[in-house]
Order: sequence, then structure tokens, then C-alpha cells
Amino acid sequence: MMFVIFRAITYSTLFIAFLLIYLPSRVLALAGIVRPPIIAAPQILGMIVAGIGAALALWCIFTFATIGKGTPAPFDPPRKLVIRGPYRFVRNPMYIGAALALGGAALFCRSAPLLTYAAAFLLACHLFVISYEEPTLRRSFGADYESYCRRVNRRRPAVRAVT
Repeated sequence: MMFVIFRAITYSTLFIAFLLIYLPSRVLALAGIVRPPIIAAPQILGMIVAGIGAALALWCIFTFATIGKGTPAPFDPPRKLVIRGPYRFVRNPMYIGAALALGGAALFCRSAPLLTYAAAFLLACHLFVISYEEPTLRRSFGADYESYCRRVNRRRPAVRAVT
């Protein structure tokens, strides 16, 4: 179990470092946007939104490792279908968490270019989900995944949780 958690943390750290820290910092630098000189309401709201997004993404990573016995990385996926934790409410909570973190950062910096990056990130995630993830999950988990898809939406939280 500890090795699975170690792998999940390692892969997630690389993903987060590149897509959620390095690239957004490049977007801000290219746009000439620097850290706001004072912390006001938009920055506080941005920190709250980013914190919620980060917490959701971390919950997903932990759930993949402990319940799915795998990682979020496509080359080291969960061995079991993960439909618990945040996956009870929505099929792609990790991408939603990452997008919230990016949106919170955009709000913190008051950056339209960073908000555009967040939207592009969501579009790329959506295309990845429909072209790779869902077909792979259907092949791997068959009827169990089909049943899960009928009960839980990709992006919109379910009214009632899957049990």
C-alpha cells in the first residue's frame, strides 16, 4: 500500500508541478502579470477557490491510491474501479479540482490569460476523457463502469451519491 501511495504522490507532484505551477507561471510572466501588491477580497476569494480545488484534487489522488490501488497516471492506473470518495458525486473530480485551483489562481492574480489557460486545460481534459479515459475504463471494467456512467455525470455533481 505504501508503494502505491508513494507512486501516486510522485506522479501527481510531477503533473501538478508542470501543468498547475510551471505553465501557469509562464502564462503570467508572458502577460506581464505579477503578484498583487496587497491582499484584498479578490485574492482572498482566489485563495479559497484554489484551496478547495487543491483539496479536491488531493482527495482524488488519495482515493485512487487507497481504493483503486493505483495512481491517476494513465500508465499506472487503478486496478479497481474507483466510485467512492469524490467519485461518488462526479466522474471527473480531479480535473474539476485542478481547474478550480487554476481559476482561483486567475482570480488571485486578476488574470484573464490565466483564466483562458484554465479553460484550455478543461477542454484538453474533456478531450482526453472522451478519447482515452472512458474507452479504456469501458474495456477494463465493462458493465460495472457502464452502470457507474448511468448513475454519475462527468462534470455535474450527482443529486444523490452512489453507494
